[in-house]
Amino acid sequence: MNILKLSINFCVATVFLASCAGGKYAKTEKVYKKQAKELSKLYKQSPVTGQLEKVNVNDQQWIASINFGIRKPNFVVIHHTAQDSLGQTVRTFHSAKAGVSSHYVVGRDGKIVQMVNNLFRAHHAGLGKWGNDTDLNSSSIGIELDNNGTTDPWTDAQINALMQLLTYLKTTYRIPQANFIGHMDLAPTRKNDPSRFPWKKLADQGFGFWYEDYLETPPADFNPKMALRIIGYDVSNVDAAIKAFKIHYIQQDVHTAFMSDQDLKILYSIYKKFL
Repeated sequence: MNILKLSINFCVATVFLASCAGGKYAKTEKVYKKQAKELSKLYKQSPVTGQLEKVNVNDQQWIASINFGIRKPNFVVIHHTAQDSLGQTVRTFHSAKAGVSSHYVVGRDGKIVQMVNNLFRAHHAGLGKWGNDTDLNSSSIGIELDNNGTTDPWTDAQINALMQLLTYLKTTYRIPQANFIGHMDLAPTRKNDPSRFPWKKLADQGFGFWYEDYLETPPADFNPKMALRIIGYDVSNVDAAIKAFKIHYIQQDVHTAFMSDQDLKILYSIYKKFL
């Protein structure tokens, strides 16, 4: 069976499983089933030909390559919900008016809810940029963590469940260690989530980077703006990029773009991991 047939069957199986859920979410499962069927049609329509017939040139030909596959996610973007419960977030992701979603929601008690198939494009990242990627919705898996973003603690059950999920995603899609980021990293002018987050715990397990215990003093010609850009930050607004970096790695004095000597040492330590 070729990979196109596999992907079609996968989509159909996903639709079937979703339709079996019924119960409390029967109405939204029906909507999901309809939308998933529409996407699966893209694979079923003209499965061995392409879209060149839509291009207005006289001399055209389809010649099939044997080397192709389905798209795969290359990033994981972590968010906090800024809501009061997992149930509230589920309701938000069922709202056509809100128009937002994520692939997964992880509850405070460690429960993981999947809301969008990994091969589909969820609406979680919005406008932003990481490195040269300006469409993180298309290239990433979005994970929302049930946390109000201000006073809620990060529970062991929640973080442990997240670790299990990240292990699966990293292994399945071969996601590079550097590509586990926060929403604030890719959208520094708009977002601050996840705030107060235990990034070091994730980095210790291979999900993202953390700075070394011993911090070197940067060389005299060290350029913080260049370092932020190499790490991945959009530096068109340098102050916003600095604040996002501080939310991720410093986790104090995050409302100012001032970088202390200690902050610069941390930036230098992270920067060297990307060389």
